[in-house]
Amino acid sequence: MDLDVLKKKISTFRGDGGRVRISDGRLLMEILLAWEEWKGPSQKFYHAIGVSAKGMASIIGKAKKLRREGHFPAEEFKEIKVTEESGLKGCDVIELNWEKGRLIRFGQVDQLVDFLKKVA
Repeated sequence: MDLDVLKKKISTFRGDGGRVRISDGRLLMEILLAWEEWKGPSQKFYHAIGVSAKGMASIIGKAKKLRREGHFPAEEFKEIKVTEESGLKGCDVIELNWEKGRLIRFGQVDQLVDFLKKVA
């Protein structure tokens, strides 16, 4: 997302004293995603969106808490291709019969557990 647009969205939640109090969950998620994708120094990110480091700590903390509690949709599902090089051919795999007759195979228990957590 363009940081100028994000800055304008954040400015709508700025009070008279200049303090930012964001109550919109979608905006919190947008800020968190932009912050996670940011490659440069964090101070430059804060400056680009017009929020102090202290204010951003509060905003990021709220957004992470909401994500942990499941208020934001899960990330896009990433398909894992099983090839002969992965060492699964001829080995035991975990098969899950999913809805509409779909069969999903997992090579490791951790992959199955991660999948079940995301779809729950």
